Amino acid sequence: MMVKMKKLIQKNRKEITSKHKSLSIQFSLDGFSFCIKDISSKEPLLLSEYTFNKTLENPHLLEEKIKNIFETDKELQVEFDRITAIHQNQLVTQIPEDFFDENNLKSYLDYNIKTFSTDYITYDNLESLNAKNVYIPYVNVNNFLFQNFGEFEYKHHSTILLEHLVKNHPKDSKDSMYVNVSQKSIDIIIFKQGHFTLFNSFQYNSKEDFLYYILFVAEQLELNSESFLLHFLGNINQDFSTFALVKEYVKNVNFIEPEHDFLEESEHFFPHSNYILLS
Repeated sequence: MMVKMKKLIQKNRKEITSKHKSLSIQFSLDGFSFCIKDISSKEPLLLSEYTFNKTLENPHLLEEKIKNIFETDKELQVEFDRITAIHQNQLVTQIPEDFFDENNLKSYLDYNIKTFSTDYITYDNLESLNAKNVYIPYVNVNNFLFQNFGEFEYKHHSTILLEHLVKNHPKDSKDSMYVNVSQKSIDIIIFKQGHFTLFNSFQYNSKEDFLYYILFVAEQLELNSESFLLHFLGNINQDFSTFALVKEYVKNVNFIEPEHDFLEESEHFFPHSNYILLS
């Protein structure tokens, strides 16, 4: 089953059937979202989000969900000048340029996850970190997109997240933690003394799991819960039980400032949500 949870249309948008528009889609085993933008202004015209009732068991089921969305959502049944696919999963690791060898992609991932000989492994450039982001994409979804749309660009969600956070994080700020919240997972990014230090992702099933991973990373990186800054982004707000629980243990908690005002007047989206898709 699938539930279409949220949709937002720019009040003053140009006709969605006009030329010069781009499509960005983001997908995981938990859901699918897309954003249509005006290419010349880069302004969002439409944002739509599907949430699956439960986490899918494999990428083949994800492909079927995505096929169904493209077949039934009229907003996706038009021509786009540019398409970007954003793969969201935990099958990823960052490797500094100085240690990177394109022939060793599998060995980099083997430190963190179980890989198979049939896995296709690729990488994105992390220019702001002088590193590579090595990951396993959903190849079957890429094949579906190529067969239906031709050439398109694809990236791992953490590539976009890291590039934007590194670019916008103050270099002289206090030790900081960014937590990007999805339906069943969180990405944790650490900056110490203004410099990027760590990225990691965790699956959570309860608010206690949610808190545990935040405190565990803070302890491992020797962050003082009385002084470090915790910035939330994604699917969370101050009414969530997860937020209330974290506030009991971390003193300085807030939400990241959005890069634009597209979501400000929305009744369905938090202003700090969909940071990756809207970047």
